[in-house]
Amino acid sequence: MSFQLWLAFVAASVVLLVIPGPTILTVISYSIAHGRKANVPLVAAVALGDSTALVLSLLGLGSLLATSAFWFTVVKWAGGLYLIHLGVKLLRAGASGAVPARQAAPSSAARLFLNTYAVTALNPKGIVFFIAFLPQFLVTGEPVAPQLWLLAITFVALATVNATLYAVFAAAARRLLSSSRAQRTFNLSGGALLCAAGTWAVLARRAA
Repeated sequence: MSFQLWLAFVAASVVLLVIPGPTILTVISYSIAHGRKANVPLVAAVALGDSTALVLSLLGLGSLLATSAFWFTVVKWAGGLYLIHLGVKLLRAGASGAVPARQAAPSSAARLFLNTYAVTALNPKGIVFFIAFLPQFLVTGEPVAPQLWLLAITFVALATVNATLYAVFAAAARRLLSSSRAQRTFNLSGGALLCAAGTWAVLARRAA
């Protein structure tokens, strides 16, 4: 894998990570409720949760993509259409002014960690997303497994930084981020970016 392709993956990951999905909405919610004391368990939970989801994805992904161009195409289309579906749902929620219900805030660091980890690691939609996203940056003719692990480690590192920034910002701006206007803006911008990412995933060809 070339350095330029890796940088392209980093750029695409950053764009996707800043969209407030279920994990980030959980981080924001708990940070608003608890402030800075929640930062460490939340960030640790996101890092471990993303690692778990990626491992579950990669256990069967490498052999599948290495042996079948047909299934690669099937996975890419399914993943791209799924991203568009998520984007449309966010756009509709933003247009209607719907605000996701804030989760009940647990009182201990251990429960903060466990709840956030469960949201991140055990959401099957996240595993489907990784299967759809990572193959777009694989180079044909090179071993699949090392490329997948490099992308996975990079993504987890970026996700950890992203969760840290959201947690710190949310804790410092608790009143602002709890408003319905902020949630509506998140829905509209996130939905547009998800639709764009899904369209790109469907149309893009496998890297060569």
